[in-house]
Amino acid sequence: MSNKDYRHIKETIYHEKLDSGLTVFLLPRPAMSKTYAIFSTNYGAIDRSFVPIGETELITVPDGIAHFLEHKLFEKEDRDVFTDFGKQGASANAYTSFTKTAYLFSATTNIDQNVKTLLDFVQDPYFSEASVEKEKGIIGQEIKMYDDQPDWQSFMGTLRSLFKNLPVNIDIAGTVDSIAEITKDDLYTCYNTFYHPGNMTLFIAGNFDPEQMISLVKENQQAKEFAKLEDIQRDYPKEPEEVAHKEYKLTMPVSVPKCTVGIKESIQELEGEDFIRKDILQDIMMTYFFSKSGQFYDELYQEKLIDSSFYFETNLEKNFGYSIIGGNTDNPDQFTAKIKELLLSTKTMEIPTEDFERMKRKKIGQLLRSMNSLENIAGKYIHYHTVGVDFFELIPTIQNLSVEDANQYLQDWIDEERLGVCKIVAE
Repeated sequence: MSNKDYRHIKETIYHEKLDSGLTVFLLPRPAMSKTYAIFSTNYGAIDRSFVPIGETELITVPDGIAHFLEHKLFEKEDRDVFTDFGKQGASANAYTSFTKTAYLFSATTNIDQNVKTLLDFVQDPYFSEASVEKEKGIIGQEIKMYDDQPDWQSFMGTLRSLFKNLPVNIDIAGTVDSIAEITKDDLYTCYNTFYHPGNMTLFIAGNFDPEQMISLVKENQQAKEFAKLEDIQRDYPKEPEEVAHKEYKLTMPVSVPKCTVGIKESIQELEGEDFIRKDILQDIMMTYFFSKSGQFYDELYQEKLIDSSFYFETNLEKNFGYSIIGGNTDNPDQFTAKIKELLLSTKTMEIPTEDFERMKRKKIGQLLRSMNSLENIAGKYIHYHTVGVDFFELIPTIQNLSVEDANQYLQDWIDEERLGVCKIVAE
């Protein structure tokens, strides 16, 4: 096991890639009472077309299957794994995103046993035809619940306006019709392809001894047999630069219309330095213009186009990225026109050096505060590791960015063909 010291943040990460292929990161924090562990696979909702391990032909599985699989792994033939964690004093959960599926727990006692439980239940799938049919009803109700939530429909509607072919425009949970097609064999096919330890990462942070912990994980993995690791062949459809729909409109029972403007940030495969520079600058630009201290926010507020529901978010993954600006507004048409006008005006702007240095300090401050959270560190570390970036090296990278980098990025940032809109209006 190797270790790396990060003097600028006074942290030490221990790392080892096991014989099984599993990548393990350990972050000991002896002063903390809590320990948090996350076991993540590089497999999410967009991985719907792939060549199954051991086969040669490309297949496409039903939408929502990654999320369905996440649900089913907790259910064993004789018990529910949540009960096991509860008896051991742990709080367990899981989530599926567009690109990852993760299983996690936090606890202050029985850490060794909870780590074993986490590894064992994820690596011991049990699916029966009866349990799969039962789960369809449960997830179907969850899908219908989200269908009735304007905020979620606004988010997904924005992604549908932006992306034409990439499955990021499909709800992570799928649809009632798509999950009805899922079979036990489908689940095993996806599991055997994407849940190999070589496609997974374990990150544990908190109060434990790293040498003892890596011994425990090694012993657990050595007691199991895994198939030979093969490269996973995924197939993503080609995505055009321009948006799929200039405007995507929905009618729902809302008292105030909702409107979002989306930016199609990226459809290129990015890794390493290219990824992190774009990721940081994308976030800084959105914060600079649309945070409460930003010029654009003030203009929108003065023109009474926004209220306390106004928000922005930005996300960059390995092969796609987007930013979203929106909220409730009494004038969705006027809001849309104003946001587009403001965004397009950035092409002729230059950020003053002092403003950019201030934004760098703000970004670094946000990162340092986020490092107080074990959950945030673990999730972010795995996210960046997937694209070849060391999360704990973000601060030096930010410090090395120049205002010239920022202004060059700003000139290339916005193109009207990459702006999409979602409006939710009253029925």
